[in-house]
Amino acid sequence: MEEDLKYEIDAAVAALRAGDIILYPTDTVWGLGCDATRDDAVQRIFDLKQRDDAKSVIILVSDLDMLAKYVREIPQMALQLLEINDKPMTIIYPEGIGLSSKVIAEDGSVAIRIPQNDFCVNMIRRFGKPIVSTSANISGEDTPGCFAEINAQILDGAEHIVEPSLEEGSTGLSSQIIKIGLDGQVKVIRE
Repeated sequence: MEEDLKYEIDAAVAALRAGDIILYPTDTVWGLGCDATRDDAVQRIFDLKQRDDAKSVIILVSDLDMLAKYVREIPQMALQLLEINDKPMTIIYPEGIGLSSKVIAEDGSVAIRIPQNDFCVNMIRRFGKPIVSTSANISGEDTPGCFAEINAQILDGAEHIVEPSLEEGSTGLSSQIIKIGLDGQVKVIRE
């Protein structure tokens, strides 16, 4: 791993361990992130975004092994979709476990994505826990497609900002969202 990337991962992980909010590039758009197991950190993201905390947020995991630790059961249909998918896809799983109550929807479900981005995967793997990934905007405003479009209020509210050049390779578009039931029922939430 090149030295600059290692430095950025180390700095982001230190911030996450401290309970800080980070601003970081994903495979889709810039995200506001924190430790997805800490209520206090997740609440600070809701406050920064001026978002109703009744809405759940997407979390990122590094791989299937980490995913299995934070959902009660992975539906077979989800595994099939993950295997064939070639673009960023968030899956809403029926029952999240071991996470902040603030990232779990009222029905107990949780939205999780395995990013297709080396920086994110390595950062999450190194951190050892899922992280929040909600768009880096004030609730109701357009989602910024790149670092240059991020609102100054969001920039000021993040305790750690990852090097903007790492956004290279991001799509600039939000992920598709698919909800899957244990019975295999599939509902497309966002194309």
